[in-house]
Amino acid sequence: MQNKWKLATQTIHAGHQKNSEGALVTPLCQSATFVFENAKQGGARFSGEEQGYIYTRLGNPTTAELERKMAVLEGSEEAVAVASGMAAISSALLANLTQGDHLVASKAVYGCTFSLMKGQLAKFGIQVTLVDFNDHHAICAAIKPETKVLFCETPVNPHLDVFDLSAIADIAKRYALVSIVDNTFMTPLLQRPISHGIDIVVHSATKYLNGHGDVIAGMICASSAQMEVIKYEIIKDFGGVLSPHDAWLILRGLKTLDVRLSRHCDNAEKVAEFLASHPLVSKVYYPGLHSHTGFALLGSQMKRGGGVIAFELQASLEQAILFVDRLSLISIAVSLGDAETLIQHPASMTHSPYSLEERTEAGISDSLLRISVGLESVEDIIEDLSQALSSIDYYRTELTAEIEHTMD
Repeated sequence: MQNKWKLATQTIHAGHQKNSEGALVTPLCQSATFVFENAKQGGARFSGEEQGYIYTRLGNPTTAELERKMAVLEGSEEAVAVASGMAAISSALLANLTQGDHLVASKAVYGCTFSLMKGQLAKFGIQVTLVDFNDHHAICAAIKPETKVLFCETPVNPHLDVFDLSAIADIAKRYALVSIVDNTFMTPLLQRPISHGIDIVVHSATKYLNGHGDVIAGMICASSAQMEVIKYEIIKDFGGVLSPHDAWLILRGLKTLDVRLSRHCDNAEKVAEFLASHPLVSKVYYPGLHSHTGFALLGSQMKRGGGVIAFELQASLEQAILFVDRLSLISIAVSLGDAETLIQHPASMTHSPYSLEERTEAGISDSLLRISVGLESVEDIIEDLSQALSSIDYYRTELTAEIEHTMD
């Protein structure tokens, strides 16, 4: 029966197992280790002859429920919870790459993902080539005999490019590569990459999955064969596990994911329309707008445009900073998916690991701003944006007057 439930229902019920006390809410098993009945049982669990918990780095009942739920939501055989989104990405990559291997990734990715690929992986002799994943010929041209993995985000952080997952999965299968997709911006309620043929899905569970800004976590969803290496080799040995308490908080957050996402998307659509109509905004990047190239994939790949918007101001860097500083309701902070609306400047914040040349190549300009639209009244969000945009006009008027006065 559970397999027939809609995803909105699964966010509440999937993976839950009755407990001996009959508690409605999943009990928090805040224990580092587990007691064996005797030495023989301990040995049997370590050898795999008997199922059961040993040590929380290797598994925990509370964390296991979160993993079961995420596997159902993403449509994967298994899932594993880890300490951060970056732990999810690095674990998925390290499980599939070794010295001398090659990785092909999209030009624009989250700044720390970029830093991992160009800095840390290089230390292990792993090569990385960045290409435009909308150009399928470019992806194929970048593939070498030693290529093992294709990696991308869609929509892309920060400028919301959208890639065709079925086409990327087809390329990966044609060349016998492992495909990995970061699904943080969409969540499985808006996009399910595995249903389009992608092998591994990663999340920063810090964002929409938790939704309350009080947890750092990551998720990996994949086949049992992939998880055998990811969970029992990479995560076991590198140790990037999630605490049971944080898993418990994410389980709580997931119960409202469907209703939160609906509000995030409703608000984002209205904010995007407002920004697109404003004379001081030169471009809006949002898949929910007809003008966005990713709009063509709404309905077939994505259900809605999500809650994140990027936009460019017709302003100097100084004016863009003035605009951000004038906001009062909207908080200046990185991250996304929280109840609060957040704004950040990618070039100097999340994507600062990129050089100027690399940012230009990735399409991340100095005037690009990214908003994670929250759950507040959308009228209040738009009013705050409007009053801050008026500061640019005021600044320009004052500057023009000052220049004219100097010339006189």
